[in-house]
Amino acid sequence: MLRGNLAPFGAVIKPSSMDKSLMRHCGKAIVFSGPEDLASRIDDPNLEVDADSVLVLRGGGPINGPGMPEWGNLPIPQKLLRLGIKDMVRLSDARMSGTHFGACVLHISPESPEHGNLALVRDGDLISVDVEKRSIELRVGLEELEQRRVLPSCSISASDTTPNSQRGYLSLHKKHVEQAHQGCDFDFLKGFTPLEKPRIF
Repeated sequence: MLRGNLAPFGAVIKPSSMDKSLMRHCGKAIVFSGPEDLASRIDDPNLEVDADSVLVLRGGGPINGPGMPEWGNLPIPQKLLRLGIKDMVRLSDARMSGTHFGACVLHISPESPEHGNLALVRDGDLISVDVEKRSIELRVGLEELEQRRVLPSCSISASDTTPNSQRGYLSLHKKHVEQAHQGCDFDFLKGFTPLEKPRIF
């Protein structure tokens, strides 16, 4: 578990599956606003990316996914693969399959619609990860973050592009699903059901 100003309620990384040289790392962020943005730009030869960059994907959390899809294993840009780069630090509020590998920080909580600082990250921001210290930090001052928070461009809310998202199950999901650190359950399902008295036949 990692914690810091980018993930005050926690994030997850799997040290056994990552390049050990990335256990302590600081690099400049390259931000993708969702899977479509990622797919359209990740292999662009003009993308200003190198092995030290930190790839950031937002929009994959319990609310915005919706349902926290397996988007966390962000692909490495083709131009870096051709140079022999096999791993790099990647961050998201999504999850990934247990069979995937890499320096992928997952389940960042809270996600963007829940006022998470993931919504405030900009291209070029420095992000540091220290697995031994269990920390993840967006190296931007508190005053600057608060200024960004009030900008319309950083007012990221749950997407309403899904058909019928204003009613039915999707509406219920967006209003009541909990964050990753709470288990992604519905808030109205909290509590314990008393055990029934066993029947004697």
